[in-house]
Amino acid sequence: MKKVFYFSLVLALIGGWIWAGESLAQKKFLTLASGSPGGVYYPLGGGMAVAIQKTTDLRCAAESTGASVENCRLVGARESDMGMVMGSIAHKATQGQEPFKQKELLVALFQMYPAPEHIVTVSGKGIRSVKDLRGKKVSIDVPGSGCAVMAKAILEEYGFNLGKDLTIANLSQSESVQALKDGVVDAVFFNFAYPGAAVLDLAATRDIVLIPVEPAMADKIVKKYPYYLKISIPAKTYPKVDYDVLCLGDSNVLVANKQMEKDVAYKIVKAIFENVQKGQWALINIHPIAAQLTPPNAVNSPIALHPGAVQYFQEVGAIK
Repeated sequence: MKKVFYFSLVLALIGGWIWAGESLAQKKFLTLASGSPGGVYYPLGGGMAVAIQKTTDLRCAAESTGASVENCRLVGARESDMGMVMGSIAHKATQGQEPFKQKELLVALFQMYPAPEHIVTVSGKGIRSVKDLRGKKVSIDVPGSGCAVMAKAILEEYGFNLGKDLTIANLSQSESVQALKDGVVDAVFFNFAYPGAAVLDLAATRDIVLIPVEPAMADKIVKKYPYYLKISIPAKTYPKVDYDVLCLGDSNVLVANKQMEKDVAYKIVKAIFENVQKGQWALINIHPIAAQLTPPNAVNSPIALHPGAVQYFQEVGAIK
């Protein structure tokens, strides 16, 4: 009898293992390329992966990467299923522009959040417009950064000769804050989602001034650089800045390969947007930037949206 019982138990266990294996095999496994620890991509990507896995029939894991450029290449080569990418980099990847040697087959699942280019000075400098930067010393972030590239584009469109009309400093964000506090520079460029810690740090001890880009100039720059966006920083986002500030900015998008199945893309987008503000897997509990994950913002992508994403955003009224 014991032998029969043990044999039956073994068969039951084997059957259970086979059933569990088949159940897991039926679930499509996805990877989400995020970024390195310390930035927004890393925790937000991890939260998105959890929301997808816990609320759909998909399995998903986030992986730490070197972010935008690497993620475009990983998703283009189908080594990752999704990737978090700056909008300007995604645009260049789809066009085969530097630093890419070929056109990557990428589409957007959605825009995550915009990152406006903050142009910041302090009161007493007499700087109220970008035009007032002539003859000034200005920090534009470290060489090769997205912030520095955008700063140069803005200044050149305003007619500045960068080698003659002002003095450029390539300081990091923390260095820029201290330099502006100490009067070493007159203005600084920052690129991040608002409210930015660097600007709040500066505002804690100085009366800050945010310099807007004039609407006509913003239109001109966006026409020339279609991967940039017009973004307004709302009044009172920062202390004593009681006016809306029109900025240029870069977007951040979640990209996928064009060959991703429509139903998979739909499930991913639905899972994420239904778990932004509420529920056990709410992304707002992972990072406050998730508050900007709204359907109306999400459809403003610098590259084409995946058909599965379009289906979801049509259902919720973000696309007519």
